[in-house]
Amino acid sequence: MFTSVRDDLRTTLDEIRAAGLHKPERVIGTPQSATVAVTAGGQPGEVLNFCANNYLGLADHPEVIAAAHEALDRWGYGMASVRFICGTQEVHKELEARLSSFLGQEDTILYSSCFDANGGVFETLLGPEDAVISDALNHASIIDGIRLSKARRFRYANRDMADLEQQLKEATEGGARRKLVVTDGVFSMDGYVAPLGEICDLAERYDAMVMVDDSHAVGFVGPGGRGTPELHGVMDRVDIVTGTLGKALGGASGGYVAARAEIVALLRQRSRPYLFSNTLAPVIAAASLKVLDLLESAGDLRERLRANTELFRTRMTAEGFDILPGDHAIAPVMIGDASEAGRMAELLLDRGVYVIGFSYPVVPQGQARIRVQLSAAHSSDDVNRAVDAFVDARAALRN
Repeated sequence: MFTSVRDDLRTTLDEIRAAGLHKPERVIGTPQSATVAVTAGGQPGEVLNFCANNYLGLADHPEVIAAAHEALDRWGYGMASVRFICGTQEVHKELEARLSSFLGQEDTILYSSCFDANGGVFETLLGPEDAVISDALNHASIIDGIRLSKARRFRYANRDMADLEQQLKEATEGGARRKLVVTDGVFSMDGYVAPLGEICDLAERYDAMVMVDDSHAVGFVGPGGRGTPELHGVMDRVDIVTGTLGKALGGASGGYVAARAEIVALLRQRSRPYLFSNTLAPVIAAASLKVLDLLESAGDLRERLRANTELFRTRMTAEGFDILPGDHAIAPVMIGDASEAGRMAELLLDRGVYVIGFSYPVVPQGQARIRVQLSAAHSSDDVNRAVDAFVDARAALRN
């Protein structure tokens, strides 16, 4: 049977490569940092890393590593169980309490990833008599989570408040029992920030709940790094915040839902990714607690990230590159053609800058880009070297 399937799969893979959509996985031989050793052509080389979600540079922070070592000695390697059987330790409860306090929510529940967190919310809270209203550019985990529920689905154009109101009207007129508006706090392929103040205003007008996936914001967006709800002054008006421990908060893995107490309580009883997945490794929970400690005095890191972002965006714009507007550390350099984006990334790697070309189906057809991600771990010299490499690679691409 597999012989015929193999031929079909090989044909599909050949088509992906021919279209310039193949996504190779590079191997790094060092810890995640501003500079990494990438294996290319069998030869390792030190390159500047501008494609990680390591926004605050904490992935290899010595205090985080020390906390992880201590946790291994105290709590062991893994739980070998799910939470409600024998998979809950004190360190998990402590992290949930700390995240709740940090994010200004009543309670928090941990998941093995934010993908699982988003996958576990909608099916638990919403039934066929309910409605979910989702931004068109929401993360794939939100889209898949919504598909698992039986709720009626409405979609509004990215950050378009007139369209959101129209969808809320339709959901209300259709007799929806519960209505949930869901948005990314920061849209990962564009760096755009959701207008949460306006979203909350509309949600209150139409008696809807608000959910935000703030994976690309918590830790460094907002005055205290509490994400887009803090940035917009709506921490008390957002009902559900999902996020990850795998980006600014240390960069390992794990996710969470921070929400109203009753929502979290129900998720503990019925959320399938929570009930049927192994508990977050205690070493990650303990290291995440250390990250939250560091965030209390991370103003200098957030300022360095802001300065690096401004420098990169300003210089790239001056050099004539098409960068989507904004001030987020995600700075998409628009290329258009998928093959050209992939070739540009290769040329940049040759020049000591590690970035990735993004193409369909990660982004729409014809909107291929190189998503540059700045970090507090970068120096201003690193940023200037990256811009110079872009200029040189563009010239080589045109020849």
